[in-house]
Amino acid sequence: MLTRIDHIGIACFDLDRTVEFYRATYGFEVYHSEVNEEQGVREAMLKINDTSDGGASYLQLLEPTREDSAVGKWLAKNGEGVHHIAFGTADVDQDAADIREKGVRVLYDEPRTGSMGSRITFLHPKDCHGVLTELVTSRAEH
Repeated sequence: MLTRIDHIGIACFDLDRTVEFYRATYGFEVYHSEVNEEQGVREAMLKINDTSDGGASYLQLLEPTREDSAVGKWLAKNGEGVHHIAFGTADVDQDAADIREKGVRVLYDEPRTGSMGSRITFLHPKDCHGVLTELVTSRAEH
């Protein structure tokens, strides 16, 4: 069962400059940053608030580390902006299987490693009214 909006992913050309915008404009601070070589991104997670299920909601700022990454290709086509929405779940495997049974394409056969050691998968945007959708089980939940 999906329990929260885990994060909203925002693609950007310059991570440091974008982090500074969110810090100066809204007072959001970086909670976690990392480079995900598999996904080809450098990212910063800005914590917005804690949630009633023990998780949190974040903005995830994503800068591609290579042009052929999914975020790099998306930026080249669309420019900066909202890239995806992610829903938190205690069991990404089960929820992905349940959603697949409803006819929605799940992009990974097996969940992959995401931010902060989470387990993730994505749903095809054409099956989700144009929205790239991520399912996330945070490290604390698995």
